[in-house]
Amino acid sequence: MTQADVQSFVQVCLAGADLGTSAPEAEALARDIAALYGLATPAQIKPRLPMMAVRAAARVRAAAAPVSANGPDAAQNVTIHAARQPYAAFFAVEEYDLTHTRFDGTPSAHLRRAVFVSGDAVTVLPYDPVRRRVLLVQQFRSGPFARGDVHPWQYEAIAGRIDAGEAPETAARREAVEEAGLSLGDLHFVAGYYPSPGILSEYLYSYVGLCDLPDNAAGTFGLATEGEDILGHIVPLDDLMARISGAQGGNAPLILTALWLWQNQHRFG
Repeated sequence: MTQADVQSFVQVCLAGADLGTSAPEAEALARDIAALYGLATPAQIKPRLPMMAVRAAARVRAAAAPVSANGPDAAQNVTIHAARQPYAAFFAVEEYDLTHTRFDGTPSAHLRRAVFVSGDAVTVLPYDPVRRRVLLVQQFRSGPFARGDVHPWQYEAIAGRIDAGEAPETAARREAVEEAGLSLGDLHFVAGYYPSPGILSEYLYSYVGLCDLPDNAAGTFGLATEGEDILGHIVPLDDLMARISGAQGGNAPLILTALWLWQNQHRFG
């Protein structure tokens, strides 16, 4: 294998693709494709390019994030001994054999860790401050279904992946149109967070979006190309707080955003 071989492989995989990536995202995507040289064919990679671009964009956002005080730097304190990708379709599973520096300064034992890779996403809860009501969406969710939940149709905030070349705020507005037919006004940032950092690479940007929610605002929406069947529900803010305390509030973004809205509702009159 030569560098020219790898470059040619990347070019073949990307030939004819229009992914809307920025220059840093395109560079990150090229590195991810190069890492698959000898492990996957261009025919296997091409259908996955849109989601690989989403993942590359997530890498760029992560690298550009402000320095946190979470702990040691990964580049200096984590050593990858082997990496595999045992599953890759719309999403992917990556498996690492690694060691890291322990808090006492000694190296850890060799560890094998699997990660479900899905890219960054947004959630947005539409809120009408005049009528003091929100819009929830309800749809079938495979996660609760796989767990054995007898009610896998979840009540949620609007949510979706951030496309390559797209800002989180732009994604929130786009998803509001696609999933609820809503044009949002001001967006208020709630939090950025990992919903389950032990197993997911996903990072969420959550918002509250101000809008007008008359009685006829709720409908059935979703993209047929993605198999979406999404039903909207108008819910008074007081009722929302009761829901998240019961069986209809069983997902983290909705709980977190509802609590933020309840604490900050005075901002909106």
